[in-house]
Amino acid sequence: MRSIYMLAGLLMTALGIVGAFLPLLPTTPFLLVAVWCFSRSSPRLEHWLLNHRTLGPPLSNWRREGAIAGRTKVVAICLIVASYGFFLYRTQPSPLLAVIIGLVLSGSALFILTRPLPKGIDP
Repeated sequence: MRSIYMLAGLLMTALGIVGAFLPLLPTTPFLLVAVWCFSRSSPRLEHWLLNHRTLGPPLSNWRREGAIAGRTKVVAICLIVASYGFFLYRTQPSPLLAVIIGLVLSGSALFILTRPLPKGIDP
């Protein structure tokens, strides 16, 4: 099982890094899964991810407190709103599909907004 967790962790890390450059792929969820996989397969890689200069702080905040930084929340909500606007503009969906997608995105936004801010870090 250790090697399966290691391979999954490496794959999730790669997808997370690619997601940093592609707007449609999320970065943090992939990296959270990678940290989880590495916690079961490679303490060295888990430590590397959690202490990485760029990738580490959001992962550590989530692991420690289930927290999302304020700036990250603002960016995420703005991207959700922009994505929904782009979806409406480009696809001209039926009213039912527009409502369903709107509810899913609203649920995602609500989840993000209700996460605490990291203690002692940007408001």
